[in-house]
Amino acid sequence: MAKEKKLVEAITSMEEDFAQWYTDVVIKAGLIAYSNIKGFMVIKPAGYALWEAIQKHLDARFKATGVENVYMPLLIPESLLQKEKDHVEGFAPEVAWVTHGGTEPLQERLCVRPTSETLFCDFYKDDVHSYRDLPRLYNQWCSVVRWEKETRPFLRSREFLWQEGHTIHATAEEAEERTKLMLQVYADLCREDLAIPTIKGQKTEKEKFAGAEHTYTIEALMHDGRALQSGTSHNFGDGFARAFGMQFTDKDNSLKYVSQTSWGLSTRIIGALIMVHGDNSGLVLPPRIAPTQVMIVPIRQDAEGVLDKAKELQKQLAAQEIRTGLDDTDKSPGWKFAEQEMRGIPLRLELGPKDLAQGQAVLVRRDTREKEIVPFEELAERIPALLETIQADMYRRAEEHLNSHTYEAHTYDEFKETIEKKPGFIRAMWCGDQACEDKIKEETTATSRCMPFDQEPISDVCICCGRPAKHLVYWGKSY
Repeated sequence: MAKEKKLVEAITSMEEDFAQWYTDVVIKAGLIAYSNIKGFMVIKPAGYALWEAIQKHLDARFKATGVENVYMPLLIPESLLQKEKDHVEGFAPEVAWVTHGGTEPLQERLCVRPTSETLFCDFYKDDVHSYRDLPRLYNQWCSVVRWEKETRPFLRSREFLWQEGHTIHATAEEAEERTKLMLQVYADLCREDLAIPTIKGQKTEKEKFAGAEHTYTIEALMHDGRALQSGTSHNFGDGFARAFGMQFTDKDNSLKYVSQTSWGLSTRIIGALIMVHGDNSGLVLPPRIAPTQVMIVPIRQDAEGVLDKAKELQKQLAAQEIRTGLDDTDKSPGWKFAEQEMRGIPLRLELGPKDLAQGQAVLVRRDTREKEIVPFEELAERIPALLETIQADMYRRAEEHLNSHTYEAHTYDEFKETIEKKPGFIRAMWCGDQACEDKIKEETTATSRCMPFDQEPISDVCICCGRPAKHLVYWGKSY
């Protein structure tokens, strides 16, 4: 029993220290290990399986909109990076440089990609000539390096995995349509597959992506009331096109610049999964994204017929395309239960000698720990239905948390009191002046998360300065 308690006691309570709880979970659930380079993590099989599942769902959604996958080089010549002034200034503090090839100094420094706009632009300028070549809807799955000062697994690391889409279009209208379409793809992934509700909207001028005309975002709310930017989509207009000479001959035989978009989602979303759904026993994974949906745990597996029946059930469920595991190790049942809870497996199937004699199994939900006795012949029908129920219930609870931790403020004093005492989103009006945005951040550490697409004015004046308001903004403290 001591060993069984130790596994859970290794996790700090989220009520005691949320940051330490998060770190404990990613380590104890076997998602990552620290490497010997600060800010670079080893993603272990359990963590990478989550990324593979997210990648699978997201890649299918991309391709349904006509996107194709490509791959660009890892390194970017400094002269290429310098072509777009705002872009390079935005990334300059985070860039890692290669200065030598073997023992020889390079004639020009090479940047380890922090993002690949410049590479795609350099490629597109020679690959596209006519309106017939457009649009180009490309995406790449890769890693990038940004030399962050403060790091935390998945949330902010110096190297992280992501996808970055880069598209070019004949018209500004097509580019804007694509920008918003891909944001919706991210929102759909979060809602339908990850059971995470999000707020969709536009970033302010201060918070937009370097070099973009507009940046759109989905913002999720973590269990501790902090916001997490979970996916972004950028409309670049023709700024990069002019800097890189990306032109095409239009139908009227005139030369025009392309309009461009970029959009990305990274392994940061795994951090969101942990912090939206996890509890003091570890991960709680939505069934649609869980690498293992059902774990069969035989009780007294040395008893006649128990292990054989467990293997039979595993094959039956696998034949239904239910991702099923079997824990036939020699650990105690209590230890196995705690271990599977730590890993967040949505459904546990318990099977012992008494169950075998009565022709039944016990199903235990990870999210609620509710138990249900189901006859063997009904498992094939009951398990898929229960997994869908778990998925829906997890989203509902996350949505209730988001709604109950979203507040409104009509005065600056009310804003400051709310941000101090009630972690979450605050809906408040803003005049559009960056000076007010800067003041709010300096005095409260809250930042503008987004201007929601659905603008519902809650007052006529700016929360900070009292001048006429232009935008409803979601504010909050963030990761």
